[in-house]
Amino acid sequence: MMGPNSVRILAELLDRYPLRLGADARILDLGCGTGLTSLVAARETGARVYASDLWIPAEENRERFAQWGAGEQIVPVCGDAKELPFEEKQFDALISVDAYHYFAGSKGFFQEKLLPFMKDGGTILIGVPSLKDACAGRSEELLSDWLGEDAHMFKSPSQWKELIGSDDRFAAVETWEMDCFEEAWGDWLASDHKYAGSDRPYLETVIRPYTCLAGICIRLK
Repeated sequence: MMGPNSVRILAELLDRYPLRLGADARILDLGCGTGLTSLVAARETGARVYASDLWIPAEENRERFAQWGAGEQIVPVCGDAKELPFEEKQFDALISVDAYHYFAGSKGFFQEKLLPFMKDGGTILIGVPSLKDACAGRSEELLSDWLGEDAHMFKSPSQWKELIGSDDRFAAVETWEMDCFEEAWGDWLASDHKYAGSDRPYLETVIRPYTCLAGICIRLK
């Protein structure tokens, strides 16, 4: 784990919006980290998964996928979400767990940087640490003690919907507060990761009172 349990977050996304795909389908896992979500997506759908991350070297993930017995199904990629090296309309689905807030906080980002790679009829599922809607617009006031200059990255579910905006290719955009907040954060804070240790003191004073996990689903025509 590199934050709140990504497997729990992805499981809720897939329970709510199952991806019924076959072996010929392609999924982009954007901000895959060490590839846990890529492995789950591959096993749950049977599709080929492109596991893209800026911070984790592709070779490191390639070795991990091979050890997991998924080296033929998951393609590791190291790259910036703002300059993805893919072909137009390459993907049937896109997933992004605990990563979207790092690169997609500006209006029009999805349409400009991600939408061109999605096939018609595709589905985008995103799970991201967020502010509660009741705290919208107060991220720096409420979260700076915990996150410092990164506090601005936290948006509320309604703010994420506004940032994604509209497009002629959209069939629907939905955002919501996810149900797996307590379990996902509990798993992370119970781990021995050094960053979990630095998050732990803020659970009762900042994380639980003001934040949530936002689910985002974009369905394309």
